[in-house]
Amino acid sequence: MVALVTIAAFLPTLGNGFVSWDDDKNLLSNPHFRGLGWNELRWMWSTFHLGHYIPLSWMSLGADYVLWGMNPAGYHATSLLLHVANALLLYCIARRFFAMTTPATGTAIAAAVAALLFAVHPLRVESVAWITERRDVLSGAFYLSAIYAWLRFSASDRHARRWYVATLAAAACALLSKATAVTLPVVLAIISVYPMRRTAWRDGWWSSARRSLYRELAPVVVMAAATAALAFVALQREAQLTVGGKVAVSAYSLVFYLRQTIAPAGLSPLYAMPTIVDPFAARFVLSYVVVVALSFAAWAVRHRAPAATATWIAFVLVLLPLLGVHQNGPQIAADRYTYNASLAFALCAGGALLAIQTRHAARTGSDRVALDGAGFRSVILAGIVIATLGGLTWKQSLVWHDSASLWTRALVVEPDSPIAHNNLANVLMLGDQLDGAAEHYARALALSPDYVEAEDNMGVVLARRGRFDEAVSHHQRALALDPGYANAHNNWGVALAKQSMDSAAIVHFREALRLSPDYADAHVNWGNALVRLGRPAEAVEQYGEALALRPDNADAESNWGVALARQERYAEAIEHFLRALAIDRDHREAREYLARTERLLRTPRP
Repeated sequence: MVALVTIAAFLPTLGNGFVSWDDDKNLLSNPHFRGLGWNELRWMWSTFHLGHYIPLSWMSLGADYVLWGMNPAGYHATSLLLHVANALLLYCIARRFFAMTTPATGTAIAAAVAALLFAVHPLRVESVAWITERRDVLSGAFYLSAIYAWLRFSASDRHARRWYVATLAAAACALLSKATAVTLPVVLAIISVYPMRRTAWRDGWWSSARRSLYRELAPVVVMAAATAALAFVALQREAQLTVGGKVAVSAYSLVFYLRQTIAPAGLSPLYAMPTIVDPFAARFVLSYVVVVALSFAAWAVRHRAPAATATWIAFVLVLLPLLGVHQNGPQIAADRYTYNASLAFALCAGGALLAIQTRHAARTGSDRVALDGAGFRSVILAGIVIATLGGLTWKQSLVWHDSASLWTRALVVEPDSPIAHNNLANVLMLGDQLDGAAEHYARALALSPDYVEAEDNMGVVLARRGRFDEAVSHHQRALALDPGYANAHNNWGVALAKQSMDSAAIVHFREALRLSPDYADAHVNWGNALVRLGRPAEAVEQYGEALALRPDNADAESNWGVALARQERYAEAIEHFLRALAIDRDHREAREYLARTERLLRTPRP
């Protein structure tokens, strides 16, 4: 049942595509993950691409490429299956947790409720429906496996060593899938206090039970520390907040996640970080009060309600690395950050349901949970909540259908987000809706005058309108803001090429490739300029380089065919036009050139 309900809630994701929110950088324009050969594996295990060290996540995406090519449906199916596996793992963990906290049997319903509250919550959509966040569901699978193995290790005499090794192996894999698994040793320590009761809240920090626990957790702590160090190195170039800003953002994010867990509303792919973080602003001060009050309350009831205490401590500590302590990205919060932290509340909710069900068993002396009276009503209420969450998840999954729906939704939630305006404009420009694109780029620049990408993109729109001098001024402005921005050189070159200044354009294509050696489009543009200059043999070299970087580049194949046709190598040219159409059957230029070249091939030479 858990698996079927989870699949039903996320079914729309199987029809979703790649989106222009890191999928383009991680997948569409990245040739390095495509396969599991030696070159790909070497890259996966050595790269800090976009600030992350996630070799196992890259390997899972490489396996998808082997199976599905660049068909997004396969990638989404893998992510969904991993999420379903996580729901089932949580169900098994919940059964063991509840067996430790109640003498009654028949905990399956409560465990299923806990698993489904986690699995079908709309906050999970970002992790499941966004292919880039494969690292969440994969790391989550190993994270939960480590918790399950730890429970078996602590309860087993005969196979304890095997389960301990399994714990360490799963922990290592979780850390190699995503660095946020550094919280795992803390979680294992918390559950050792409650519900496992290997040690108590009142035990001294250096008691015999605590020392034994420390020894067992030491290898996991060492692995987590090494991963944290790698993550710090990977993210050291990110702009960081002041100490006051870190505290303010952390408190706000914590309360935000708590509120969204209880009543999810206004979900967005991007909750933008404010330009200025004032630690004394009203929303941050209110957040301090809420966090401090809840923390005191949770500690005060640690003996009477240990589950509440363990839940709050786990929730806070699992989120801690994601709360702005080390800022990464333009967001103040993100739905995906709740993936591991939400486990605590799901288990607590399932435990609360079980407590209601077992009251009757305690009164009657029964050793089995009864589904009558308050227990029955609580199960019905839980079912309604799960159905409601599932409906919200279905709806939120559709937001991630494509880039247009994604950024339209982002602007509904935050109309003044320059990133959302820029990214929606990119979508409109791809659809030749230049007026709409220019409007959104202008809005992005009005909100953020130093926004390099929007500045450069405005130049692209102006060039497509034939306003080349204005376009170049925007590219120059983008490079003044960021001299290492390769896109601006490439787009400047395109603007020059449209004015038949191909030699000058090549200078900019060459500079773009110096700044970004994997820039396939710059190779294509360089090749196009060479063809126009009457140097088709040199152009072929550039198209070959582009295809080595992006084998699915239909423009490179088609233009390579043009270069060959210019050399009257018609049969070879036709092969490349056909390859372009195999990649993109709607490639208009390849189809036109194919027909023209076939006529030339059939026409006898005089």
